Parts: sequence; structure tokens; C-alpha cells
Amino acid sequence: MHLEGGRPPAGYDRHIGRKRLFLVALGALCALAFVLSISWGAVSIPPLEVVRALLGGGEPRWRMIVVGIRLPQALAALFAGGALSLAGVAMQSVLRNPLGSPFTLGISNAAAFGAAFSIIALGTGSMQSSAVNAVTIVNPWLTTGVAFASALVCMTVVLAIASVTRGTPDVMVLAGVALSSLFTAGTMFLQYFADDSQLAATVFWTFGDVSRASWRDAPIMGGLLLASFCLFFARRFDLNAIDSGDETALSLGVSAPRIRLEAMVVSSLLASVTVALLGVIGFVGLVSPHMLRRFLGSDHRFLVPGSVLAGGLLLLAADTAARLAFAPRTLPVSVFTAFLGAPVFLALIARRRRP
Repeated sequence: MHLEGGRPPAGYDRHIGRKRLFLVALGALCALAFVLSISWGAVSIPPLEVVRALLGGGEPRWRMIVVGIRLPQALAALFAGGALSLAGVAMQSVLRNPLGSPFTLGISNAAAFGAAFSIIALGTGSMQSSAVNAVTIVNPWLTTGVAFASALVCMTVVLAIASVTRGTPDVMVLAGVALSSLFTAGTMFLQYFADDSQLAATVFWTFGDVSRASWRDAPIMGGLLLASFCLFFARRFDLNAIDSGDETALSLGVSAPRIRLEAMVVSSLLASVTVALLGVIGFVGLVSPHMLRRFLGSDHRFLVPGSVLAGGLLLLAADTAARLAFAPRTLPVSVFTAFLGAPVFLALIARRRRP
């Protein structure tokens, strides 16, 4: 880039300014969606009352609904969407695969198998008769640990395939399909030997839904998301270098294998925690990064913070739609993300097939 007097040209400053303005607008939309997600439901609460309740004021009846019921769900949607989207951005970068995400590469289903094994075999989930909370995770740390271990097995296979095929997207997607089928078969195997209550509860749990989140879950998800964001933002220039190829990254002093392993482990942990607490929520990690790249390009200085905001916004909107579309019945949010993500996934595959 040509520098005038040691400073970037004015056009570059305007270019960067537009991206920053986009992030500010995205953050404002995310805040608006957060308030509306709490406001809309079986009982409508005026948005101004929601803001007052969040600030510790307002009428007691509204504050009880906002703080006791809807705020944990909205926080779970915000944190889970941001975590899955951040994992998708990292995977697409280090694997140089535009179709990479925890769901498409089988990591989410691997984590689901580990969580199901923990719930059924290790007894970390208590079975309820309520249709609202069929499974209550009594030991989230062990459940997450087993889910993470299962996700690491899947991640190891993905990295091995990436090494052998040099990250060919089509081969890795096929491998993801195979791994998803393998771990889904393992989950079905566990369900076959479960008793009736365990079977019903586990099937219900695999429907990804943020409504089961509690105040105990929010700090776990939020803390992990914050730590992962700080790590990936600190690695933003390394991720940019890897996008240009391992040889280019090496010439810039970046160890691509080390960054790749680090990013995949953290991404697997993000997916594992989300799956262990909320169930399988697909395609958020695939759709959000591609939406962002149309506006922000491939610069991870903006993609990393943008992915957290876009993923949170997407899952907040999907959860709100799931609660309102068939009211008073509430659909799991994974139904809406699948309806949104499947056409995008097919479009991306079709685009890669064009001559």
C-alpha cells in the first residue's frame, strides 16, 4: 500500500471508517434485538419497561418476568450465537474452508454424543416430567468435559483430513457428513439402551433451545465467549496471514500449525459448551461469517468482533421468531436456524460448483 508522508491514503481511512461504522450499527441492532426479545412473548412488556427493569427499576411485575424468566434466555441466545459464529469464523480461516463450522464439520454432533453419554451413562442430568425442562443438567462441568472430549476426537480427525487433503473444502464437507453420521449413530445407540424417561428426555434435549438456560449457565457461556474473543482478537493478524496460505504465514513469522491447533481446540470448546447446555443449534457458525464477509471483507480485525455481534443478533432474532410464530406453542430455536441455514449451505455448495 502506497504511503504518503508515512500515513495511509485518505481512501484507506474512509474504507476503515465504514467498517467501524458498520460494527457500531451492528452493535446497536444487537442491543435493540436484545430488548425486543425480552419484550415480546406470551405477555408483551413495553420496551421502555424492559429497559427500566434491566436498570433495576420499573414495576415489580415487569421486573419479575424480565429478570426471572426472559433475561437468562436472551443472554443465552446472545452468548450462544456469538460463540458459534466466532467458532465458525476461526474454523473457516485456519482450515481455509468457506464451508467450515462446528455443525458442518461434525463437531456439534460429536459434542452432542458426549453430552448424551454423560447424561445417560454418568447420570449428570436429572430427568423431569415437565415439558419445559425435560433434562436439567446437575453437573454442567462434567457434562461439558465429556462433550469437549468427544469434540476433540472429531477435531483430530478433521485436522488429519485437512492435512492429507490440504484443506480441500469438498472432501472436508464429506468428512463432516460422515463424522456427523457416526456420532449420531453413537447417540442412537445410547438411546436404544436408555429407559423410557431417559430416551424421551435425551431426544427432547437434542433439540437446541435457549429457553432451558438458567442463571447458572449464563456466566459459564459469557465467560468462555469473552476469553475466546480476547484470544482470537489477539490473533487477528495471525489469522489474516493464514488466510494467505501457510507459506505466506511462515514468511511473516506465523506458525500456521500451532495457530490452527489452538483455534480448533478453542472452537471445539465453544461448540461443546453450547451443545452441553442448550443442545445442538446448527448453521449459525456457517451463516453469520458469510453474511459478514459481504460487508467487512476477510479482515479479522473486523470479522472477529463482527462475528460475535452478528451471531448474537441472528440467534436472538431466531429465538424471538420461534416464540412468536406459533404462539402460544414455542418451537426450539434450532428449527428456525436449520430452515435458514440449509438454503445458505446449498447455495454455497452450488456456487463452488460453478465453472
